[in-house]
Amino acid sequence: MFSGPPADPAAPTMPASSVPSAVPPVGEMGEISEGASGATPARGSWTAPLLLGAAGLLALLIALFGPGLMARGTGELRIPGAGLTTVLRTVLFAALALHLGELVAPQLIRPVRGRPRTAVRSWAVLASLAGAAAAAGQIVRLAAVSDLGITETYGTREGGLLLLIANGLVVAALCAASRRPALALAPLAVVIGAEALRAHPEAYSPEFGAALTVVHLTAASLWTGGLLYVLRTMWLWRGSPVAARALLGRYARLAIWLYVALAATGTASTLRRLPLDVVFTSAYGRTLLLKLALMAVVSVLALAARRRMLRDTDPAVAHRLARREQVVLGLVVVVSAVLTVVPDPHWISLRP
Repeated sequence: MFSGPPADPAAPTMPASSVPSAVPPVGEMGEISEGASGATPARGSWTAPLLLGAAGLLALLIALFGPGLMARGTGELRIPGAGLTTVLRTVLFAALALHLGELVAPQLIRPVRGRPRTAVRSWAVLASLAGAAAAAGQIVRLAAVSDLGITETYGTREGGLLLLIANGLVVAALCAASRRPALALAPLAVVIGAEALRAHPEAYSPEFGAALTVVHLTAASLWTGGLLYVLRTMWLWRGSPVAARALLGRYARLAIWLYVALAATGTASTLRRLPLDVVFTSAYGRTLLLKLALMAVVSVLALAARRRMLRDTDPAVAHRLARREQVVLGLVVVVSAVLTVVPDPHWISLRP
């Protein structure tokens, strides 16, 4: 799943707009660019949309053509509709991260002393509905490639789990729209469990693999979604840098444990699922190597941006590094979705 290094606390005088990672809304990005680099309003108004549009186009191309490119020359069977499935799974992962992040991040905000009494707008309802639509789209795709009706597709193992995921996200959206949004934790837990079971249909220890996926997917969603919510809040608190720094510090302490969980479960899953003799000759192995390379780039950019924030009073350099980090993190999410679509590498090692 998608992951990256935990955030480090920023210097007390550093404005929230210079904090790296996560992608603020388009309008906010434009405003940050003007303040950080001294650009004119006209330039700031088109630079951010252009950057986000280019990143979105690149992510879409990777999702659509990534599975085929990774499997080229491996001798593995072609998976029908792999590109569309990758796009739908990317939306599902993003929706889960956004909703879980909005449930956990407010717990970090409440203890902050002297914080402004303003809160960012919730994206949980729209995110969960988008995730439910993505799960429903996977059911339709499964029915099409299996030459089954929708009702018959529900009776299959994967179809039934996808239906459970879609319904769970709809219930989570209803909870988010109610007066007790924390109730969404229950349906989201069901969604994570169903996704973990769906990802492990193999005959070799599926329970252990599903347990690893539950921890990995939960930690990745909290890390990614929580960071986005924290950064959106820090932008809203840009007039209170002390409170913003305290919030980032609280998140950084949580992120350390999330990063440890991601590293441990990711390593265990790789050792369990990827035979060493097919690391370079399977689509799964190649995709995993690409993800590790992107994560190395993310780590370097994150460390560079945070050191700049601690040293420099001008956030322009750190902000440029953060923008690059944001693009690479988006690619990590897409590559993680590709990793769930490519064939299981054990089939190669078992072939005569």
